[in-house]
Amino acid sequence: MGTPLVIARDVKKSFQHMGRKLDVLKGIDLTIDEGELIAIVGASGAGKSTFLHCMGTLDVPTAGSISVAGEELTTMSGTRLADLRNRTIGFVFQFHHLLPEFNALENVMMPGLIQGRPKREMETRARGLLEEVGLRDRELHRPGELSGGEQQRVALARALVLAPKLLLADEPTGNLDSKTSEQIHDLFYAVNKARGTTIVVVTHNLALAASMPRVITLKDGRVETDDRRAAIRPGDAATSVSAPVS
Repeated sequence: MGTPLVIARDVKKSFQHMGRKLDVLKGIDLTIDEGELIAIVGASGAGKSTFLHCMGTLDVPTAGSISVAGEELTTMSGTRLADLRNRTIGFVFQFHHLLPEFNALENVMMPGLIQGRPKREMETRARGLLEEVGLRDRELHRPGELSGGEQQRVALARALVLAPKLLLADEPTGNLDSKTSEQIHDLFYAVNKARGTTIVVVTHNLALAASMPRVITLKDGRVETDDRRAAIRPGDAATSVSAPVS
């Protein structure tokens, strides 16, 4: 076993819906080690995205505890949560949320610029990441000039630009065709292998999930199965991603 990066204990989450209490998470217990590559699967409504959002500090559990990189989320102020999120966690969503008025390079640079990092440093990091995801020749194109797969590659580069320890991806291939989905899938493997980034992917893509080293199945807000195995990768050396810029 490795060093724990995420520890979730009896995590519960409820919402109020039309005057009724809706229990989405009913007691999640999980430990995720540094460097793991994990798929979370389950039927719609099983609590996959809700748990991912709680783990990523985008939502707050109703009960239980979650720690990330040794810091307990449920006792943190909003300011400290935002700081942890910026330092430690990267996000890739089904809808990439790129800023349409900025080009690919500027979109990737944006998290660092918002933090006040030097523009030259962020431009170097962003240009390197775009090259690694195969978009060096598209860096001056705006999102509307890119395909869906290219936009998701930009979103992945943006998520990595501050070298997070934990990358959370919520249905990252949900809007993509099978070939493009496989390319994004290969990039996750390459990032995990080259950088040691811990990656957790919520997906309905069973082919993507089936080849991951660990697959967690949620059912009715609880962990139904937690399967660890050797991943089977058909195109293992297809994509190369460099180690992060220090």
